[in-house]
Amino acid sequence: MPPAFGGIDFGTSNSTVGIVADGRPRLVALEGEQTTLPSAVFFNFEDNATRFGRRAIADYTDHAEGRLLRALKSVLGSSLIHEKTRIKSRSVPFSDIIGEFIGHLKSKLDAAVGEPVDNVVLGRPVHFVDDDAVADVAAQEELGKAARRQGFAHIEFQYEPIAAALDYEQSVTREELALIVDIGGGTSDFSIVRVSPERRNAADRREDILANAGVHIGGTDFDRLLSLASVMRDLGYLTPTRDGKRNLPAAYYVDLSTWQRINLLYTPKAMSELRQMRYEAAKPELVERLIDIVTHRQGHALAGAVEQAKIDLTEQAETGIRLGLSDGELAVAVSRAQFESAVADAVGRVADTVRAMLAQAQLPASRIDTIFLTGGSTAVPVLRTAMLGLFPGAKVVAGDRFGSVGLGLALDAGRKFAGTESVRKSA
Repeated sequence: MPPAFGGIDFGTSNSTVGIVADGRPRLVALEGEQTTLPSAVFFNFEDNATRFGRRAIADYTDHAEGRLLRALKSVLGSSLIHEKTRIKSRSVPFSDIIGEFIGHLKSKLDAAVGEPVDNVVLGRPVHFVDDDAVADVAAQEELGKAARRQGFAHIEFQYEPIAAALDYEQSVTREELALIVDIGGGTSDFSIVRVSPERRNAADRREDILANAGVHIGGTDFDRLLSLASVMRDLGYLTPTRDGKRNLPAAYYVDLSTWQRINLLYTPKAMSELRQMRYEAAKPELVERLIDIVTHRQGHALAGAVEQAKIDLTEQAETGIRLGLSDGELAVAVSRAQFESAVADAVGRVADTVRAMLAQAQLPASRIDTIFLTGGSTAVPVLRTAMLGLFPGAKVVAGDRFGSVGLGLALDAGRKFAGTESVRKSA
């Protein structure tokens, strides 16, 4: 009997789990009938339960007392992986929290397969960390350790854009040179892959992978940049001290704008420093708003409002960011033009990464037959336009923005775990 296996796409913003059933890949329902699960964990202090996904976010927005954590994948490869966060009377390492989330995904995988699953292919970005090979290896090792602690015995990794290429290849009718564009919550990843109906079942695809590249820029970075360019200005960001000699420290605003760093502000030390900053500020009333948000632990609610504004701006020219405060409402208007200005440098770095990959592969842009788009951030108009503008002659295929990687990881798990020993060794 072949071993049970599956694929897990642990994403910065959303996660999926894939299996192969009746010879075809499919995604597992993770929350009701939903096959995507927001990568969120909420430790509910009122009933001592741990919640995941939409339920975690709902508990938080319903003002249940507890601790919300999001964008946990971004902790991998950073110094935060070795730090702890306070959960009631416990100090819990971020690595353990990642493990709990992986364990929740495994429970859904086990239920879908009908038995405990020992074999898994985990998706990973091309680079967890830019320009630091040692930290990149450490990040993969931490993810592997977290999965092993949850009961996986045999773990393989696959680049997320390669997994997306395997998913796309199921639909091709002729050989193509495809550029896989996978831009998610935390990273922008790219692969140039030769796909064809004849090659889709081959175990060894190394010769078909012409180039891989990635940069640590994604949707959560766009959230942070939009927040700093808009709502943080109404909380005192870039305003001067009373003596006019300098601006207020930026670090607090950056932390409040960065999903995985928000909880760092919820400490007595940080609150003491914020009160001192209010005393020194030329506009203390703005810093008072910042203190109000931190005091009532509204940081994730504010980040969620910024994220929603970013999403709204994919279809609208203008929108607003709103958050209730103790003495009223914080309301900030934002426009698509303002957003695009805020993210321009980041979009430029993403485009430069693609150009460098083409140079690495020694390919002109005209050789690319198809651009396959996956990942939630490919919906951002300015980013999509930048990508497509590099390849004006290519066919554009929009994949399942949130599911292509998970489906491809399931296919890859089938190649690696369900084949013969010789197939496994060459994969």
